[in-house]
Amino acid sequence: MNDHYLNTPFADDRPLQQQIQERLVDAILGGHLPVDTPLPSSRKLAAQMKVSRNTIVLVYERMVDAGYLLPSKRRGYFIAPAFHNPDMIDIRDKPSNGDDSPEWPERFRLQPSQYQTIVKPNQWQQYEYPFNYGQIQQEYFPIEHWRDCARRTLSTTGLTDWLHDRIDIDDPMLVEQLRTRLLPKRGIYAEPEEILVTIGTQNSLYLLANLLFDGNTRVALENPGFRDAHSIFQSFNADLVLQSLDQEGIVVDDQLASCNYIYVTPSHQVPTGVEMSRSRRIELMDLARRSNAVLIEDDYDAEINMQDNPIPAMKSNDPDNRIIYLGSLSKSMSPGLRIGFMVADEQLIAEARALRRLMYRHPASNNQRQTAYFLSLGYYDSYLRKLRTLYFNKLVRMEAALKEHLPDLMTRDVRSGASSFWLRVAEGIDTEQLSWATAREGVLIEPGAVHFLNTSPPRNYLRLGFSTIPTHKIEPGIAKLKTILDRFTDL
Repeated sequence: MNDHYLNTPFADDRPLQQQIQERLVDAILGGHLPVDTPLPSSRKLAAQMKVSRNTIVLVYERMVDAGYLLPSKRRGYFIAPAFHNPDMIDIRDKPSNGDDSPEWPERFRLQPSQYQTIVKPNQWQQYEYPFNYGQIQQEYFPIEHWRDCARRTLSTTGLTDWLHDRIDIDDPMLVEQLRTRLLPKRGIYAEPEEILVTIGTQNSLYLLANLLFDGNTRVALENPGFRDAHSIFQSFNADLVLQSLDQEGIVVDDQLASCNYIYVTPSHQVPTGVEMSRSRRIELMDLARRSNAVLIEDDYDAEINMQDNPIPAMKSNDPDNRIIYLGSLSKSMSPGLRIGFMVADEQLIAEARALRRLMYRHPASNNQRQTAYFLSLGYYDSYLRKLRTLYFNKLVRMEAALKEHLPDLMTRDVRSGASSFWLRVAEGIDTEQLSWATAREGVLIEPGAVHFLNTSPPRNYLRLGFSTIPTHKIEPGIAKLKTILDRFTDL
């Protein structure tokens, strides 16, 4: 066998048998193994790969079951005839003339790659003090409960619920769980026809912008605010109005009265964490009613709210069906699951469903059914209670550490129960440069300028999340951040 497949180091975080099988399959499909001679014996291959013989035996047996290998008595394992010819077409000898290639930049009607985005390191787990936002501390995820849901989904009877294409219909079990279990916790009672499952809030926003916005549409956003919402609305040429904030949330004034749509994150404002007050919510809804505007309520981070009596969603008091409600399980369950939902007037949901069908038909049915089991069996509520307790303890530790080491940086109190802190450092300090310095010493922070949607944002804000960092690391991490920040202040 080619040394490339034998001597490449194995990853520590993945099953050894899986990695060996992947290498053998890759070699077979790539045509790198002779088809007329047996594969190395289990003893020889084990010695070459420096693994146990039993590991190789199990891999060979699995590949027989999968149809890649055929056992021959006293001779060993041979590649099955179906895989004697590689699937890949060899075009390496064909000439290529780069001058004839299309000038792609001239053809683009839109270049989303040029939009400003929030940069998050992929290897955040390697940092000793990861104060990043939007991820979970994976050791607390109830993996056994999730596996139980997977087994139920993959059972013989369960296959009929998700194996076939539903065209544009969502899993009825998941819709029912959203309708009867999740939404009532936010004070929302909706019919199935008023609910659409999406692959996250950003997908919901894209569907809405595609349906509702053009160059004549005036849309208000909070500033600072959700950068990706700004980019999505911008891509549909909407006339964007950037609205300032105070300690009660978005400022309600005559500028908002000129808007067709108002996008808000009232539960935990992105990125400041401010909770919109009850009086401000009433004021905003009255303005929307008077000016015939529609509110897009992104109930960001609401599921993990650590308050005893959180304010209900604005959608809970919406007699005119003037509010489009967006929710997600990303922060409360898993950001990688990509399950979101939209609640709105039945006519809007019908059009959004038709548009979604043209894009990707529906979110993966197996993921929908597995999530539905996770909700129906009570695993989600149990996990959420533990998560809230964990986050509350972290919130208390974080607040205490900041008050001890960096008291002048805090911009608000923590009564809203948000899972991050919005901080302001001294004028003249660029938090992007600060983030580079802290990263070199194992402290991961998020610069704040990207959250300001105007062209000349302040550079001295940052966001610190605590969802991923272990509780005992919070205080020493904040202390180390202060040490690094002091060096910047002395420059």
